[in-house]
Amino acid sequence: MTLLLPPRLTASAARLRDAAHARGLATVRLDTFAVPEGLRAAHLHAGPRFADAVAAGLEIGLLEAPSDWLARLPRQLTGREIRLMTLREAYGLRRPVFVKSPNDKEIPALVYADGSRLPGPDAVDPRTEVLVSDVVRFTAEYRLFLLDGAVRTASRYAEDGRLSLGPVSADALAFAAGLPFSTLPSAIVVDVGFADGGGWSVIEANAAWASGTYDCDPGRALDVVLRAARPRSAMEPRDLEFLR
Repeated sequence: MTLLLPPRLTASAARLRDAAHARGLATVRLDTFAVPEGLRAAHLHAGPRFADAVAAGLEIGLLEAPSDWLARLPRQLTGREIRLMTLREAYGLRRPVFVKSPNDKEIPALVYADGSRLPGPDAVDPRTEVLVSDVVRFTAEYRLFLLDGAVRTASRYAEDGRLSLGPVSADALAFAAGLPFSTLPSAIVVDVGFADGGGWSVIEANAAWASGTYDCDPGRALDVVLRAARPRSAMEPRDLEFLR
């Protein structure tokens, strides 16, 4: 098996590369977004643009959460109102909101003073879907790599909005144990956090093949990445609805 990597190697990608080598897997780092003739790879770890450019030609299936997964969760799990809407609809918002793309990076994930501050139609297609949520401050944020609904590895990645790597807390894992992972693909990343004065909340779901590992065990994270981006022919029936 070969793990494909993009031209720009992040620290997380380097850790996953080393973990792959440690178990005898080959890795290939491309210089461009073009796949050389004859290259064969079964897995990848990269951002969405690179993945979209190479995955189809290599027949690699990419798993991701449904775009409305976060918006469909009950408020007791999110701690805030979250709506999926088009960018055109979001232009009409007249209050501070946090806006992000569900699975891509088309919209910078930021707090916007109102909808008029969002990227205009000359920059992004107004039909683009975005997740719009109330503004919440998290005092601690954790990343969970999930395989078949179980946490494979996890770590803290932020405190009070600043990068802060460390071990996962028992309370974060206890909260995660009650989440509806059956509504997600078999391999996925979920971020959870403790809101300032509001208890535990789901922050977002991310594709494992595009997620940073922070302080997670790279070998265990690799297990999730290999399942999240693998040959379409090897996809389990339950995962087919989650293909990108």
